[in-house]
Amino acid sequence: MEPNRRQFAALVLGSAASVSLVSASNAQSDSLPSWSDGPAKQAILKFVQATTDSASPDFVPPADRVATFDQDGTLWVEQPIYTQLVFAFSRVPQVVKERPELANEPAFKAILSRDHAAIASLSLEELLSVVGATLTGMDVETYRDEVAAWIRDARDPRWKRPFTELVYQPQIELLKYLRSAGYKTYIVTGGGQDFVRAYAEPVYGIPVEQVVGTMFDLGFRPGPDGKPVLVREAKLLLNDDEAGKPEGIHLVIGRRPHLAFGNSAGDREMLEYTKAGAGARLAMIVLHDDGAREYAYGPAQGLPDSKIGTFPQALYDQAMKDGWIVVSMKNDWRRIFAFE
Repeated sequence: MEPNRRQFAALVLGSAASVSLVSASNAQSDSLPSWSDGPAKQAILKFVQATTDSASPDFVPPADRVATFDQDGTLWVEQPIYTQLVFAFSRVPQVVKERPELANEPAFKAILSRDHAAIASLSLEELLSVVGATLTGMDVETYRDEVAAWIRDARDPRWKRPFTELVYQPQIELLKYLRSAGYKTYIVTGGGQDFVRAYAEPVYGIPVEQVVGTMFDLGFRPGPDGKPVLVREAKLLLNDDEAGKPEGIHLVIGRRPHLAFGNSAGDREMLEYTKAGAGARLAMIVLHDDGAREYAYGPAQGLPDSKIGTFPQALYDQAMKDGWIVVSMKNDWRRIFAFE
């Protein structure tokens, strides 16, 4: 029996709707070409579709669409040492020349002698003392300009490329995709806030006011020309790591994220804070399991241990238990860098 006109119209409209849905899905998928088709990519697409469809029970008003990303190990390479520490080390000779007494301190002595074993054994407190001595005492504009000049010329020892080229292409695509869906993307990093602000916009498309990081106290005083300046003081204001990340999010953003992305134990609290909110929430965490294309470290899942970006097995188990998406660099990212 041939369908009547009403049935025929319903068939045509139904087919058109199906084609429309498939096209929309394909368009979303094409926004993430460096992501392998799999659970991680599908979780992203499903989350964005659900939170931006006004007819969805999980719809999120545009003003509340906040996505936060750790930087080191989540947006760019963090091994074998954080980029900001490389910058701090580069300033040690100049600082020691100005303050000769620092040359006798173990951390400065190790850096000046380029003793890699001694540098690797430095404690967090010793590293922070180097950061405090080398990255404070100057006004914020001078610091910004010095960071911008250094990061333009510095090269990573493995790839012999600028550090700003060692950003993960899948994450760049994800940032753009989220912004196209009305999300505001923020960097929430344990690295220095002013350090990341010096390059965040050209590298990630994230403006300075959407960077939350470790902050040093500031002093307001007259500059050399008598005009007022803000000077970076050697006093820690906020350590934007671990529990400091939710604190920084509240202080700077004022809204709980609906999506958070990290890669290490330092991101645990940010992911917990995000998932604890009402409505649709997505927590994702990168597992560095590709030693050929990048680095392999954990020690989760039997990977080598690391003091930089530690991802313990307990964190992996928590991710499985709490419904976080673990992103395998090896399996979920078809391409890691734009230059591949």
